[in-house]
Amino acid sequence: MFRPQHLLSWLSFLMALFLHHSRAEVGTAAFYNPPYIPTACYGNDTSQLLENNLFAAAGEGIWDNGASCGRQLLVQRFSAATPRNVCVVGQTIQVRIVDRAATSGSRPSVSGTTIVLSVNAFRMIANVPPTEMANDLLPIAWE
Repeated sequence: MFRPQHLLSWLSFLMALFLHHSRAEVGTAAFYNPPYIPTACYGNDTSQLLENNLFAAAGEGIWDNGASCGRQLLVQRFSAATPRNVCVVGQTIQVRIVDRAATSGSRPSVSGTTIVLSVNAFRMIANVPPTEMANDLLPIAWE
């Protein structure tokens, strides 16, 4: 018989297995499209958008009144339990928080997520184009 406690135990085990001794937290990610400027953190300063376009907007849970601006996060997709197996297994990316999801110029594909990734960052951890995931959340671990 399936019990919810078993699912939590398995998820905890998998997180420990994949993230070793890190202080990772679990959340969800969506994506957002350009325009990325202006941002809540840096206004019209395009130099804060990294050349590789691996940046994100913070959801309300980690926004912390702007204290998350400039914070570097390591993001890893930890579950491939979606029907299309969209996970890029073992891929970890580093993103910089440059914006607030609630006020970004471009709306997130799904609201209420932990972070909203730029299209390039999203593509690094998902095997499908962002447009095919427009209404789906990606389960992620970040630190």
